[in-house]
Amino acid sequence: MAKPQIGLSMLYCLGKPFKDMTKEIHKTRTARIEIVDDGLHALNKQRVMTLKNIAGSCDVEYTVHAPFAGINIALASTPLLNATLRRLKTSITNASVLNCGIWIFHPGLRSALSMFYPGMDWARNLESVRLLFRFARDHGIEAAIENTMDPLLLKGVEHFERFYNEVNEDVGLVLDTGHANLIGQVEEFLTRFPYKIAHIHAHDNFGKRDEHLGIGYGNIDWNNFARLLKKVSYSRIVTIESFEHVEESMQKMKQLLM
Repeated sequence: MAKPQIGLSMLYCLGKPFKDMTKEIHKTRTARIEIVDDGLHALNKQRVMTLKNIAGSCDVEYTVHAPFAGINIALASTPLLNATLRRLKTSITNASVLNCGIWIFHPGLRSALSMFYPGMDWARNLESVRLLFRFARDHGIEAAIENTMDPLLLKGVEHFERFYNEVNEDVGLVLDTGHANLIGQVEEFLTRFPYKIAHIHAHDNFGKRDEHLGIGYGNIDWNNFARLLKKVSYSRIVTIESFEHVEESMQKMKQLLM
């Protein structure tokens, strides 16, 4: 039976220059690297070529996390939404050049206009998801959406049940354990959507704040997490998304999933 692959998100060094981030890729002990297309690491043609060269020399495979700072795919303003979607399409195009297996993006969020236009943000979110999913598919990329937290629209299993009933596309779910733990639903996600989960972000917290702690440094029941993954024969990537104790977290996850 195939076992999950352990990956590492470069989110922990997003505050460092891009060049320093690439040095971290060389040092890490995994071949599954998640690039965050935002901040100091925002992708462009030159950076994509640099990452391709690293992949060729180090046998690395990438996933790409879409831009998220200031991004809202549920905007009521059509001009602003179109600008947002153009930015995300550029991210998908760059991910395609990197031969990424998966492109991860966040759902839309409520805005100051939500109270004046009930239901519009949900409808806009669905429209944008469909557009991005199809654009990614046309570029040979699997797009998957992440469970998030307030004020974003897709947080709990009940939101995703409605989402999957209405989206009419086979969009994968990126299970973020830290976000799920904030609403006490790590187990619920694993039991309700086991075959929708296309990717996992693994990090810890105490259920109060999105702290991105190392594995075992919060209150998530990781033994139960591992048991449920084995039960559904999950064999895709579990990406460590901690800000610290990164190597330790990778080793702990490997031991849990042995």
